[in-house]
Parts: sequence; structure tokens; C-alpha cells
Amino acid sequence: VQLQASGGGLVQAGGSLRLSCVGSGFDMEYYDMGWLRQAPGKEREVISCNSKNDGMTNYADSVKGRFTMSRDNAKSTVYLHMNSLKPEDEALYYCAIHCNWNGAWGQGTQVTVSS
Repeated sequence: VQLQASGGGLVQAGGSLRLSCVGSGFDMEYYDMGWLRQAPGKEREVISCNSKNDGMTNYADSVKGRFTMSRDNAKSTVYLHMNSLKPEDEALYYCAIHCNWNGAWGQGTQVTVSS
């Protein structure tokens, strides 16, 4: 099983980015999928989780209204559309099976937000 996240980069506060994560070695449509992040000196955070059953997504309060998660099972890919980025969003972002850190295989993608 592999998860390859991409799309991170340097963005100004208030800007937008779209992250992608391609999964391989498993059939994504049968799993809840999530986005997680970790910033230096901060607790790890599960920021979104998309249900395999009804397609609904739950968001952490810290990103609600600014971030949108989507998935394309045919492409085995999940996306995270990030708008109105803030300096506190700066972190290493991972996608994960089962929406928890035990399923966060891969190296993640760095998002850096300049103020």
C-alpha cells in the first residue's frame, strides 16, 4: 500500500492550494479517507475525513469553511482544496486510510504559508 501526496508549496496568507494524494495497492472506494497534518511544536491533527459509505466529509473546526476534501475513486485519488490559507495552516500534510495516523503511509507534502 502506498499513498503519495503532492501539491504543497509556498503560498501567501489568504491564498489557495490544492493537494492531491494517489493511493495504490488497495481499492480506495472501500475505505474512509482523510487528510492529516503535523506542524513543528504542535499536536498532530486530523483535519478531514471522507466516508466511504455516504461520501460525507467531516472537518476539524480549524479548517471548516476554508478547506474542502473530495475523492475520485476511479483515479484512486483524494484532494484537499485549501482556501484562505493562514500562517497556522503551515504543516506537513498527509492523506490516510481510515482517517488516522496508523493509515498515513507516505512522506506527505509541505505547505508553507507566508504572512
